[in-house]
Amino acid sequence: MARRLAFLTLWLGLIGYAFILAPPDQPDTLSLIQDLSLGNWGDINPIIVSLFNLMGIWPVLYSALVILDGRSQSFPAWPFAVASFGVGAFALLPYLALRRPSQTASAALSWQLKLLESRWLGVLAVAAIVALVGYGIAGGDLGSNWDKFVAQWQTSRFIHVMSLDFVLLCLLVPALLGDDMARREASPWFWLTAALPMLGLALYVSLRPPLEQSAASVAKIGDRSTSQ
Repeated sequence: MARRLAFLTLWLGLIGYAFILAPPDQPDTLSLIQDLSLGNWGDINPIIVSLFNLMGIWPVLYSALVILDGRSQSFPAWPFAVASFGVGAFALLPYLALRRPSQTASAALSWQLKLLESRWLGVLAVAAIVALVGYGIAGGDLGSNWDKFVAQWQTSRFIHVMSLDFVLLCLLVPALLGDDMARREASPWFWLTAALPMLGLALYVSLRPPLEQSAASVAKIGDRSTSQ
């Protein structure tokens, strides 16, 4: 109950902060989002370009944890995962508040889960993260770009909330990582990936042990989690 209350409080606090305490919205926000989405990046701060695109990778990485986890819950996880492509942690926090910790694995994998279980998903995410971070660093004068980013963070609700969303998504990884590791009997060393913002989760998805699909293994994991 305390866990659920903590996530619910964080979710409500995030909503309240975004709409009440964050800087005001700017008249050019819609055009900025359109340019970022369409690849018209010429006049946009490379740090903002990098951050915006990194936010598009987060939902993919979280789906690699959430969709499987949802099969052991009393409600589906996919609506939260899909919504996270648009609103990030605003969609994932309600799921974390509603879910029950579970280390049960599923014997049958759908094609969607097989795709999310693929190591290549993590490998591609690692490559994309490195490329985007490199673009943000190498795209012009880093010092000047950072000063501009700080100024925009202080005056633009979109950039301010997007940055906060990114930080929250980094911090929420351990809430799902432990159960996913237990399902796979993964080494405790994988906890170290949680200390590396974003790139750590991509590395985990690319390196984690494959999910056991035999009924015997499923039963063993389920019995162990029940006894605990």
